[in-house]
Order: sequence, then C-alpha cells, then structure tokens
Amino acid sequence: MPEELKCQDTDLVFALDIGTRSIIGVAGRVVDERLEVLAIEKEEHGKRAMLDGQIEDIDQVAKVARRVTERMEDRLGCALRRVCVAAAGRALRTEKGHFAIELPDVAKIDNDLISHLESGAVSDAENRLSEDGKESPQRRFYLVGYTVSGYLLDRYPLTTLKGHTGQQLEADVVATFLPSEVVESLYAVMEAAGLEVASLTLEPIAALNAVIPADLRLLNLVLCDIGAGTSDIAVCRDGAVVGYTMATTAGDEITEELMRRYLINFATAERMKMELESPTVTYRDVLGLEQSVPSQQVREALQGAAKVLAEEIAQRVVDINGAPPSAMFLAGGGSKLLGLRDLVAQALEMDEKRVALAGNNYDMSAFSKSFDLNDPEYATPLGIAVSAGLGLISDSYRILLNGQPAKLFRSGTLTVLDLLMMNGYTSADLLGRTGKSLSVTVDGQRMTFRGQSAMPCVLRLNGKETTPSALVYAGDAIEFIPAVTGESARRTVGDLLGSDFPGGILVNGKGVGLDYVLCSGDQVKTTEEPLPIEKREMPEALPPEEADVPAEAPDSLGPVQAEEDGPEEREKGTSEKRMEIAPLEDAPTPDAPDCLEEQDLEEIPAVIPESSAASRPVFRPLCVYLNGQAMVLPGKPEGVPYYLMDLLDRSGIDFGTLDCPVELRVNGEEAAFTQVLRTNDQVIIRRGERRTPPAMPD
Repeated sequence: MPEELKCQDTDLVFALDIGTRSIIGVAGRVVDERLEVLAIEKEEHGKRAMLDGQIEDIDQVAKVARRVTERMEDRLGCALRRVCVAAAGRALRTEKGHFAIELPDVAKIDNDLISHLESGAVSDAENRLSEDGKESPQRRFYLVGYTVSGYLLDRYPLTTLKGHTGQQLEADVVATFLPSEVVESLYAVMEAAGLEVASLTLEPIAALNAVIPADLRLLNLVLCDIGAGTSDIAVCRDGAVVGYTMATTAGDEITEELMRRYLINFATAERMKMELESPTVTYRDVLGLEQSVPSQQVREALQGAAKVLAEEIAQRVVDINGAPPSAMFLAGGGSKLLGLRDLVAQALEMDEKRVALAGNNYDMSAFSKSFDLNDPEYATPLGIAVSAGLGLISDSYRILLNGQPAKLFRSGTLTVLDLLMMNGYTSADLLGRTGKSLSVTVDGQRMTFRGQSAMPCVLRLNGKETTPSALVYAGDAIEFIPAVTGESARRTVGDLLGSDFPGGILVNGKGVGLDYVLCSGDQVKTTEEPLPIEKREMPEALPPEEADVPAEAPDSLGPVQAEEDGPEEREKGTSEKRMEIAPLEDAPTPDAPDCLEEQDLEEIPAVIPESSAASRPVFRPLCVYLNGQAMVLPGKPEGVPYYLMDLLDRSGIDFGTLDCPVELRVNGEEAAFTQVLRTNDQVIIRRGERRTPPAMPD
C-alpha cells in the first residue's frame, strides 16, 4: 500500500458484504441523514470459499477482501482500516424476549433505563435459546443484533420511551444469534485482511435498513435477500421489526441445476443465468464443445428449481408472518433471476404488483453522484453502511474493551471476567506469576532467592477499579492491562561470595570464576586456595527458554522455595479454562486466634532479596488470616507489598481447572486481585455455589 495514503477519516464509513459468491465493498459519508456513496467495488471468489453464507476458507476469503479493499483505497485516496460487516449463515437463531421494570416512583425515562430494559429483554431471549433444548449447552452463541418490537409504558404502547414519564416499563425484542465459530471466522477474515471490525450486525437487519426505512414499517412488509447460499428474510409491521428467518435454498440451487442440465462448470452456469434475456445463450460444456441454445429453453429448464426456491421462500414468510404480507421486496443477486418475482407472488397468492425488486427506493437512505445504486444486489452492502453511518445498529450491548468494541459471546448475565475470557484473555493474564526462584547450596547451606513479584493487572470499569465479578451493562467501558510476570532471580557466584572473594570455587565439582551465572540446584563449594577455572561458556543471562517460562506463585512459608513447576503444573497455571468470581454474600468473620506477636515474627526466616545478597537484609514478615487460619508471609524484597493474588495458590483451589465461582473477600468486603494486604487482614478465598443469573436492576 502506498505510504502517501492518508488515514481513514472518522466520518468515512467502509462496509464489506461477505457473500457466498462475492464480496462487495461500499464507502461513503452521511450527508443530511442519507449516506452519500463514494465508492463501490465487487469481486467474486475465485473458488468456492463459503457454504450457505458461512466462511469455510478463511485465507481465500481474506485475499478477496483485501483486493476489494485496496481498490477502494485507490478510489478514495486513503488507507482503510475500520470496516463494518454483517453476519449470516445456516446456523442463524432468533428468539423473542420480554422484560419489565417497575420503578419505585413515577420518573422520567432516560437512556440508562432504556438500556437496562432492553438488556433484560435480550437476556430473556438468550435464556429461551438455551432452554429450548435444540443446542448443546457447551455451544456459545453470539448476539449479532436485536430489534425492539414494542414498548409499554404504564401498559400503554409506545414506539419510544425516551423523555416520557412513567412507572411501569416493558419491552419486547427479537434477538438474533449465531454460533461463535461463525462470528469468529468473520473476525479472522478481517484480521487477515488487515482490517479492524468497527461494527457487526445481521445481514437481514442491514438489508432492511436500506430497503424499508423506519417510516414504512407501519405496513406489513417483508424483505427477502436472496444470495447465493442463503435467502434472508425480515418482517415488519406496526412500526417494528417482528421477526427474522432464513432459508438455505438460494441462488446456488439455480446454478447447480444449470450445471447438471447442460454439463457445464459453475462459472459458466453463473454467466448463463445473467444472459436469459438475450435470444440465445452460448456456452462451452465440460467436453469442450461449443453449444448454443434458445434462452427460452434455458428458462424452461430452470422452472422446476426456481419454483422450489419460490415455494421455500413463501413458506418461510408465512411461518414467521402468519400470512402473506401486504407487500414484499426481493433483494440480492439471486432476486435478479428472470421470472422468480412472479413465482414468489404466485406461491404467496399475492398480486404480482405487490412483489417488487429492491433498488428503486434506496434513495430514501442513500444516494450517489457517481454510481447507479438501482441494483437489488446492493441491498446488503448499502444496508451495512447505512446502518453504521446513521446509527441504526442496536448497540445497546456495545461494550468497549481497551477502547475497541468487544466480542460478546453472551449467555445470560455478563461479568467483567466473562468478557475478558471471551476476548482471549486467560487466568494468567489476571493473576500474573512470580518470577522463577533460584535455589542453590553454598558450602552445605541452602539459599533461596525469590524472583520478582508479578506486576498486578490493571482492571477498571468506566474509569474505576473493579473486580472480575462486576456485572457489565450496555455502553460500559473496560480497561484491562494484563499482569506481567516478574523477572526470574539471577545470581552469579560473585553476588553470593563477594566480588573480592580470594579463594577457590567449585560448582557441581568444576572450577568456576566469580562471574559464573548460577542455575537452580547448583552445589557451590569454596576452598581457601584458588582453583583452576575450567573453560565453560556460560550465558550472561538465563536462556530465553528458561527466562520466559513463568514461575510458580509464592508457595508455603519459609525461605526455601519449592522446586520448579514441571510442564504439567505450568500448563495448569496458564490454562484457558474459565474462572468465575461469585457474587458475595454476607459471611461471619472467621474465629481465629490473635496474630503472632512481634517476637514471633522475628523468628521467621527471611528470604534473601534480589539486591545485595551478600549483606542479606531482613524484611518484615506479614501476618494475615486466610479462611480463618493465621498465616505468616515472609517479607518481600524492597518492601514490595503482598496482594490478594499472592494468596490464590495458598487457598487450595486449582484455578487451572476451576469450574465454579470463587468468593474473594478482605475484611468482609468484596476484593479485587490487586488489593494490597495489611497486617491482620481477614482474607476469604473459597469456592462458591454456581449462581443463577440475577435479575436486571431496576
């Protein structure tokens, strides 16, 4: 990409429609409540890379997306980085949800109340999705969009609640979900193409916003977007969208019928579909023979497959709408098949004049000075751009993670921890790890040098320090900086014996110098007389394969660190298995004996600090109570404090395989991992009961 290209302006909307047969790019700016389209590009997949609207070959789709993007960049003269996309696929699921809030008193309705109301309705839809028994409990679903089908305020129906005054609020939504693997593949394609997903919606929602603006939705209208792999259907009436569905019968069925009938490849069949209005159609079959047939003959050959497609669409429309609609729009490349519009009207027993191709009404939401937008194939790409540019995407569940929209594989009430895990972070990122210790024996005396403590993670919700168990709501912003593993302990022989040590030194029976870098387990012996030094190349620092491996967290009391974790234990420490933090309930302060007296603390052996090992200063131990038991923690070098996270490994809970919530509390209050511990603190770290999702707050 040319370096002189300027960056994408914040008001420039760039959308990609990732279709089964092709990718279409649209870019524009909002002008007077309409999208001015500045660039359009299209490219077909060179080979089958998608099936029924779902990405199968990520690399192939990413290459095409990148080529479309580059041509858009050439047209616009800027580098495109933020892209709006829409998802679809054969695994689409929709559920209706309802939620009500009763306020203590009559109050004015603001955005926060509306957000909680809609969030509750979405959660209800999610619960219905998990309870219908059609999907495995282990399968994660992504909320890709929802629409509000109606509000009630004090039992009176309204199209909007904002600014009204009342006490009883209700909302009904239609929420749409896709399996996480479908959405993950879409994100993977964008990442491989060098793009950042700025917004995600559902394809039928996007197409609806382009074809049927909000002021037309009082009528009972249906949009059917017929692509190559799927036919996506959206229904509206009484001012709201009331349902979405899809059919896996689409344009490819027509193409495949041509392939079978005339012995041609896929590309030739696609071309023949577009030439049916000409008197004759010419083609080369798989035998290499040139053929020519009347187009009327081709249309008759397709009549059976086209009728099956029309009847499938009609059945889906009736299933979701309850009856034929007042009018219907056909969009997508598949809608351009000659005669299909009439077949759909016949299947629905509608007047043919009530079924139209989309395109001639785009001007209500979009316009262009350079491109002819009157094409039903542009419904979805235009809709994606219009939805993002005009703020029509239901972003009530948009949550920012480090300034970027977070992925939301939602399943009921969402916590900070849930969101972090869904976005690729692990328990190791939350807890951090103490650097590897170094244990050596010098003239029969065991010495242990602890690695540096981990730098705690930073976890804030809307600018305030929070706990992983905190609930997350619409519009929240999370800041998370992962914990950093502490540096491993490093010592040379000179650090232990002093730089002016005059005698001889043996390490594991071999003569060494004062600059010899020690390894854990080394046996050091000294002699009064100097000894010859055996030539041995030693690194100035620990090898990367050792230095980069996280060490175990602090273990039991005393100056001697436990042996290094083996591979199995290290794997446990970085496990990606889910860890939950339970909501806290009141619990009695544990009955524990008084903490150790000052003279008792002085008897606790000190840990040799990282600096000035030869002088061996002693740092004051810390006494706390863990689950009612007194515990003395050896002092950390340089006065570094103890954090709650330092006690996790001492709790007896295996966080690597945790499958239930954990209660974290200091002195009766819910605590964060990063809370600093003080003398005589009462710490609770224990398993909790698996919670049921709490009701949304009033």
